[in-house]
This record gives sequence, C-alpha cells and structure tokens, in this order.
Amino acid sequence: MSHEAHEPETPHLDFKGTTPYEDYVKADVLTHLQHLLSDDPGEMVFLVTTQVMELWFTVLVHEWETAAKALREDDVPTAVDALKRSVRELEALNASWKPLSGLTPAQFNSYRGALGEGSGFQSAMYRRLEFLLGDKSASMLVPHRGAPRVHAELEKALHEPSLYDEVLRLLARRGHAVPDEVLRRDVTRKYEPSAEVEAVWTAVYAGDERDEVARLGEALTDVAELVWRWRNDHLVATRRAMGAKTGTGGSAGVAWLEKRAQKSVFPELWTARSYV
Repeated sequence: MSHEAHEPETPHLDFKGTTPYEDYVKADVLTHLQHLLSDDPGEMVFLVTTQVMELWFTVLVHEWETAAKALREDDVPTAVDALKRSVRELEALNASWKPLSGLTPAQFNSYRGALGEGSGFQSAMYRRLEFLLGDKSASMLVPHRGAPRVHAELEKALHEPSLYDEVLRLLARRGHAVPDEVLRRDVTRKYEPSAEVEAVWTAVYAGDERDEVARLGEALTDVAELVWRWRNDHLVATRRAMGAKTGTGGSAGVAWLEKRAQKSVFPELWTARSYV
C-alpha cells in the first residue's frame, strides 16, 4: 500500500465556451459596464459604488414585493423572513457609502462634470423602492417617459398598494380597528399618518410581544431604522463632498436630502411607542 500523498483531482476546466459560473452570474457583463467619462482615477469607485447601490435596490424591491405578496395571502412568517433578509441587505447597501464618505470637494469636482444632468433621484429602481415604502408621487414617473419598460414598471408600482398598505390591510383582517378611509385610500398618493392607525399599533405593542403581528411590527421598524440611516448617510456624504451647492441634474442637493432625512418610514410604528 502506497503512503504517498495524493493531490486532489484537478477540476474540469475546459468548458468549450463560457463557464457555468459566467452563465449564471454574468460577471463579464457586470465588469465591463464601467465607461469612465473623465481622466480622474476616483471616478471608477464612484461609478462602481453607484452601480452596486442599484443592484441592492433591485434586491430590496424583490424582498419587499415578496413580503407584500405574503401579507396579501395572510402568510406573516414568510413576510417577516423577507423583511429580516432585507435588513441585512440594507446594512450592506448602507455600507456602500463608505468608499464615498471621505470625498473632499476637490476630489468630487474632478469628475462631477462627467455626471452632466445625471442625479440619483432619477434612479427608477430607487423610486420603486420608495413607492413600496409608501412614498408615492406620480410626478416622479416624468423623468422616465422616454424609457417605456421602466415607465411601465413604475406606473404599475404606483398603482399597487405599498408594503405598508398590505400591513394595514392584514391588521384589519385580524380584527384591528384600521379606519375604512385608510383601507380605501388612493394608493397612488403618499401615505399620511393616522391617529387611528397609531392607536392600533399602541394596542399591538401593549399586548403579547410574541404575537406574530408584534414581530411583524418589529421587523418593519428594523427596516424603517435602516432606511433612515441610509438617508442620513447620503446626506452626510453629499454635504461633505459639495456642501450646500445645487445638486447634479438641478436637484436641491443637501436641502432636499435634509427634508428626506427628517421623515420616518411607517410613521405610526414610531409614534405609538410614546403611548405603550
């Protein structure tokens, strides 16, 4: 019997074309999407980071649509699982600000001109994400009129109930006193806080913490907290890179981001805590 060490067999390497990994991940496509428009070496990290953010937006939209569908079907555990996954994904999204958080004005200005009229508020996938959170606005479809598929997807999202709408409908089916005007509201418009909904969440939180509706509320609160952190990290990174100047694409820049950072997602989940 031989005592010589045997090296592991060499894996099969010749696939007569692209590899199964490439076929699945499309890495060659992803790593050749970077077309720089300036000579500044810092533009690469700005562009790639922005593209990574778009991919995380896509994942979050998928998770929250999964949660909304589960809630329509009264499947709270599946919805909570999707929300918990999205919390980890939001943490990864928020970490995307790290490569950009130390930009000086001079560094940003060196390739800012390459953006032209481009601005993050024009992101269609981010808009879908905001629509799912209940922040609806028909006017935000206007920049996408020239892209039929994108416009159609946004229009569909505008007219569908938000994730929070589905939560409130579930609460009503479970016997909670969600007012009819909230349940029948125009879902194409921004969600506005309701004192009656606040009272519902107060009752939920005053009850059994192990109840699945209470666990749903905490999963939603985790999401809301990280969305708030995303907005604040965006504000800080922008303020550091460009101060109070007008944003790219004619946006209000820091002034607009400051307003966004002051708004809570799923508002009654926060205000109800004062009455428990």
